[in-house]
Amino acid sequence: MIRHEIREGTAFLTIENPPANTWTPQSLLDLEKLVAELSSNPAVRALVVTGSGGKFFSAGADLKTFNDTPAAAREFIARFGTGFGALRETRLVVIAAINGYAMGGGLECALSCDIRIAEEHAQMALPEPAVGLLPGGCGTQMLPWLVGEGWAKRMILTNERVDAQTALRIGLVQEVVARGQSVEAAAALAARVATLSPQAVEICKKLIHNARNGVAKPAGLADERERFMDLFTHPDRQEGVGAFLEKRAPQWRKG
Repeated sequence: MIRHEIREGTAFLTIENPPANTWTPQSLLDLEKLVAELSSNPAVRALVVTGSGGKFFSAGADLKTFNDTPAAAREFIARFGTGFGALRETRLVVIAAINGYAMGGGLECALSCDIRIAEEHAQMALPEPAVGLLPGGCGTQMLPWLVGEGWAKRMILTNERVDAQTALRIGLVQEVVARGQSVEAAAALAARVATLSPQAVEICKKLIHNARNGVAKPAGLADERERFMDLFTHPDRQEGVGAFLEKRAPQWRKG
């Protein structure tokens, strides 16, 4: 239910569970394992996530697999936590190419990515309260961080669906492109990642997450300075400065 390929340092992951690309406990486990595998490959710098077909990025959880038992529901929500957590914490730069409806766990998958690009026809929502549930794959925590409390409450507490242009305006996505162009746009961003120091990108991502994860600002600023010195003594710094002065592309170390 998850296809992937690697092209020129970028992994392309496609959610494939017709007709709506829903998630199951097994596909979430597969996601967790695949992200770990890709993260361990020094040749891979970025990951693009999209849905198969042109209608759905992902409609979220396959509710039939809950089986109406607390045990099944607990396993399912735990898989959401570990699967999407792997996306959030990987060293890779993860870009969501939202090629259609991103609903519930589908939107939470996109929320777990670093950057989101939506096609002009995309629709996004967290409708779980409409069936007596809540967005438990990270929605109540990640959406307010990205769009603010007001819009998060509007989407979750009133079941408001937003289109691509509204998502762009409120900061839910960073770019809107024409139908069928999201993967190409995401690949272009991923190619830019490949021009940067792998070590610097990995450390910068961790530092950006400090604020989101509740690290106090003084501690975060101190950590920033310490990581700067780590990079100063890393071979990438010497190569990067040398390449700049010699007007050539840097040759970064892998791993």
